[in-house]
Amino acid sequence: MKFSAKGFLDKTARFLREVRAELRKVMWPSRRETFVFTAIVIGSVVVISSLIWVIDSALSQLLSFVIK
Repeated sequence: MKFSAKGFLDKTARFLREVRAELRKVMWPSRRETFVFTAIVIGSVVVISSLIWVIDSALSQLLSFVIK
């Protein structure tokens, strides 16, 4: 299998054209949708991490009570 610079450049150019064509088909979210989705993700992370923190603290207290 030989390496051909021309073949490599042709394949790369074709690949980039196809990527550009596919990106034109993408339905990008609006600025508002992006803001709302980001807020939902951040809120979910805060809620889940708080829940994990509470459970971890409770189990730590329970374990320290059992050990003593």
